[in-house]
Amino acid sequence: MQTILGANGQIGEELARELKRNFTSAIRIVSRDAKKVNDTDELFPADLSIREKAIEALKDTEIAYFTLGLPISSDLWEKQFPLIVKNVIEACRINGTKLVFFDNTYMYPQDDRILTENTIFAPVGRKGRVRKRMTEMVLKAMQLGEIEAVICRAPEFYGPGKTQSITNTLIFNNIRDRKKLRVPLSITKKRSLIWTPDASRATALIGNTPDAFGQTWHLPVDKSHPTYQEFIRIASGIYGKDLKYSVIPKFVFKMGALFNEKLKELLELLPRYEHDNIFDDSKFRSRFPEFKVTTYKEGINQIKNEQLQEK
Repeated sequence: MQTILGANGQIGEELARELKRNFTSAIRIVSRDAKKVNDTDELFPADLSIREKAIEALKDTEIAYFTLGLPISSDLWEKQFPLIVKNVIEACRINGTKLVFFDNTYMYPQDDRILTENTIFAPVGRKGRVRKRMTEMVLKAMQLGEIEAVICRAPEFYGPGKTQSITNTLIFNNIRDRKKLRVPLSITKKRSLIWTPDASRATALIGNTPDAFGQTWHLPVDKSHPTYQEFIRIASGIYGKDLKYSVIPKFVFKMGALFNEKLKELLELLPRYEHDNIFDDSKFRSRFPEFKVTTYKEGINQIKNEQLQEK
């Protein structure tokens, strides 16, 4: 049995499909409102902040994938995430379950350095400090030999379906709605974005590769690392029109945050848009050279086709 903890977001859904395609039909879906992704999925509705539920959710599970997300609220993250991770680690220890921990880059420095698996943790803001704490809990459990685990880390998403990210919101949702595209802070800084189905495929592959455990892996991205200007130029070619955009300066975000709680929660993520934000995936590419990474052209074309089908 392979169990996905928090399976109803884009990463969890794609992960369930990939596991079924290439690894196993014995998949358990765990979330508060669990829904099947594949016909053969086993459902287990559970609140993982309750220790006993977490232990029960992983009964007879060989590999557990932590892909659980929470709404972007620092208060909620500080209250819930460390407790949930603690319970999941304990549940893995008790059940003899391997843990695949899906991670993000919030705990990394937000400056121009190229990000590798060895980059120090220097979080900016409350959510970054929560993600640092979560990751360090998993690392400690690994180092003490309490559980067998692996960390899969992804940069900002872009992608189809339920994918949620600043890029999807300001670029692709605006294309769909025939609005001017919006770019945070700078049009000229290089960025690494991960195609969400690639993130899920790579996570499934790592989870089913025994010698990958005990390590941290950066998941694979298109190596071209375009600026938003270049990214929009690619999109313009695919959509067959000159997509207009404007840059949102920092003071606009700060003003908006005075009246909008969601914008207030995003402020701590803004420094990464003032700098090149390049994500080094060379370790993954070296270990898994056959993995096919989706190019930005391929990904944007898939988003376009999905939007056309929705009309």
